[in-house]
Order: sequence, then structure tokens, then C-alpha cells
Amino acid sequence: MRAKAAIFDVDGTLIDSNDLHIEAWREAFRRYGKELGHDELHAQMGKGGDQLMPVFLSQHELEKFGEALEHMRGDLFIRNHLPRTKSFPGVRALFERLKSDGIRIVLASSAKEEELAHHKKNLDVDDLLEGATSADDAEHSKPCPDIFVAALQQLKGVSCEEAIVIGDTPYDAEAAAKAGMRTVGVLSGGFSAERLRRSGVIALYSDVADLLQRYDESPFASAAPERALAS
Repeated sequence: MRAKAAIFDVDGTLIDSNDLHIEAWREAFRRYGKELGHDELHAQMGKGGDQLMPVFLSQHELEKFGEALEHMRGDLFIRNHLPRTKSFPGVRALFERLKSDGIRIVLASSAKEEELAHHKKNLDVDDLLEGATSADDAEHSKPCPDIFVAALQQLKGVSCEEAIVIGDTPYDAEAAAKAGMRTVGVLSGGFSAERLRRSGVIALYSDVADLLQRYDESPFASAAPERALAS
């Protein structure tokens, strides 16, 4: 079934920010006596705090200081790291290509609204969007499907089978599958090709610029057949 809509994850997919999020999480955990490595946290990127913190904290710790830790993480990221984020090359050009093919575009981010507003300004794609959802629109973050369900609700007349998610983490693919959607994976967030393949992506690209370059062979191309994973 040809796609009628593209639902884009933001961090790690459109914005080069995963390592900066890791830095903020490491500092926040450190202030509560938890020293975590980069790789430990990277493996959880794509999740919101509600799904990430239970990996590293006991139930007692979550109840005692989980809310304060997550709030601190958010403050640290916005103050020290958000200004350093940059968009990946090719985002606007890809969105223009999708739009010219009649494919509707929505952003679906686990970021807070303030972070998402900053990213949207950097991306300069507001005129090409039909909507955007943030953590404020979802009760639970990925790999729960809430954020993608909320995004689909902004696309009247589009079924879950007609929407394709584009994301950089296995949690994007898992959440999309729970919402009945397919996922195109990108390697720009630092997850391995093998990990993304195991999560069920239907195609795989280095980044959004690579997806644009190979657009005519992608699942978004007109009358695109089901195809094997790109290398």
C-alpha cells in the first residue's frame, strides 16, 4: 500500500541531538548518585523519561526522586545543550519532495513542547507540516505507541496502514508497529543497522539525505513495491 503520510521522529532523525541528551541524562543521574556510561544511556535513546528511568532506578528510587531527576534533566538539556543542537542536512529538501508527491507530513517527538518549538525553528519546515506532537500529547513515551497514535489523529482520512514512520531507534519501530504503522529506519541516531533491522524497519538509510538521494527506490516513491532492506 502506497504511503499517504510520513510521520517523522525528531531527535536523532532530523536533529543531531542524541549525544547531547545523553550528556544531560548522565549529569542528572550523577547528581543523584548514579554514574552511568554513555553506551548504557545510548541504548535507551528514543524513550522518554517514564520508560528510561525504570531501567536504572529501583521502584523506591523512582518514588523518592524520579520526578525531580527528570525535571533536572530537562532543565539541564534546555539550558546547556538545546542551543547546541543542529538539524541534519537535507531535511527541508526531503520534505519538499514528499510534499510534491502529495505525502502529508507530521512530526512526532518525545521532546517537551519547548524543545520541539526550538527544533521546528531550526528545521524551517513549518510551511510543509500538517502538524506536530510532543511529549505533552502522549501519556506514555516510546516504545508505547501513544505519540504516533496522536500524530495519526492529525491526519484526517489517513489510515495507520497508509502512514510510514521515519525514526532512528528501535523504539520508534516498536511503537509504530503497535500503532499499526510501518517504519523506515535511519542510522543517524547511532543505532546499528542490525539492531534496527531486528526491530522491523522496512527500509534502512544512513540519514535523511540518503533517503532523499535514493527516494525513487524508497517506500515513498509512486507505486513503490514492498522491497528488501536497503544496505
